[in-house]
Amino acid sequence: MSARRRPSATIARGTVSRAAAALIRTYGDTDPAAHNLDVAGRLPSPKRTIAVLEKLIEVLYPGIYGNPHLTRGNVDLHISALLDDIAAELVEQAAVALHWSCRRKGTSCDKCQAAARKAVDRFLGTLARVRRLLALDIRAAYEGDPAARSFQEIMLAYPGLQAVTTYRLAHELHRLGVPLLARIMTEHAHRETGIDIHPGATIGKSFFIDHGTGVVIGETTTIGRNVKIYQGVTLGALSIPRDERGNVIRGKKRHPTIQDDVVIYAGATILGGDTVIGKGSVVGGNTWVIHSIPPRSRVISTPLEQRIEPKRRGASR
Repeated sequence: MSARRRPSATIARGTVSRAAAALIRTYGDTDPAAHNLDVAGRLPSPKRTIAVLEKLIEVLYPGIYGNPHLTRGNVDLHISALLDDIAAELVEQAAVALHWSCRRKGTSCDKCQAAARKAVDRFLGTLARVRRLLALDIRAAYEGDPAARSFQEIMLAYPGLQAVTTYRLAHELHRLGVPLLARIMTEHAHRETGIDIHPGATIGKSFFIDHGTGVVIGETTTIGRNVKIYQGVTLGALSIPRDERGNVIRGKKRHPTIQDDVVIYAGATILGGDTVIGKGSVVGGNTWVIHSIPPRSRVISTPLEQRIEPKRRGASR
C-alpha cells in the first residue's frame, strides 16, 4: 500500500506560497493590527490561565471538583499543594501580562516580576473571603430556587454559580492590577455558561442568577446585596462616551447601579451610568429601563393584545 500523500500535495503549485505571502502582507497594513508581533512581547497563555482557574475552583469547592476522596484528615495537604501550583503559575502569567502591558505602552519596566508576586500574594490572601461570599451566593440560590435539592447540586450543576464563582476570583485579580488575566477567566466562563460578567463590575453579597443564559453585566455596574436576576437580563451602557476627537473615553461610569434586594426578571434591559434601581424594587420581564427607579417600585411592561381565534376547516397546520 502506498503512503498517504499530504493534502497540500493536491493543491496547485504555488498556491500555498501565494496565500502565505498575501497573509503576511496584511500583518503590516491592517488596522487594528490583529497580531502580537515585534513590539508588545509575549502574551499570557489562555490555556494555562484557565488551568489555574480550574485549580482555584477546586480549592474553593473541595470534594466537589478535583479529587473526590478528600477528607478533613487529608484536605490540608491537598489544598497546600494546589495553592503552591496556583501561586507559581499565576505569578508567571501575571508577570507576562504586566510586562506586555508595559511594552504596549512603550515603556521599559524591570519590576513586572516583583509586581506580579505582590499581586498574587495579595490575591491568595483574598481566597478565604471569596469563599465566604460564595457560600452566601450558594445559599441565595438554594433559597431562591425551589427546584434546588441541595447545596451540592447548585455547586455541580448551576451555570449561574459557575459564572459568579469565576467573576469573584477574576474581580480580585482585576482590582489588584492584572485585568488581562481576569478578562481571560470571565470570558472562559462566558463561553461555558452564556453569562457575561465583566470582572470590573462590583457585586454584593448573596447574588443569584437563575437560569442565566444571555445575562450581560457591564464593567462599571454596581450591584448591592440580595439581588436576584433571571436569564436574558442586560445591565449595559446607554451610550459610549467619546472625547472631542471621537475617541472612546474609558473608565467612566456607564452601567447602572442596582441597589439591595432587587429582583430583575427575564429579558429586562437596564441601561446607563446614571440609572439607579432603588432598593427593594422589582423589574418585570422584557422591560426597557433608562431612568432611575425609586425604592420599592415595580416596573411592568404592558403586553401586546393577544387574541385566540378558532381554526378554520381545511387550514394548514
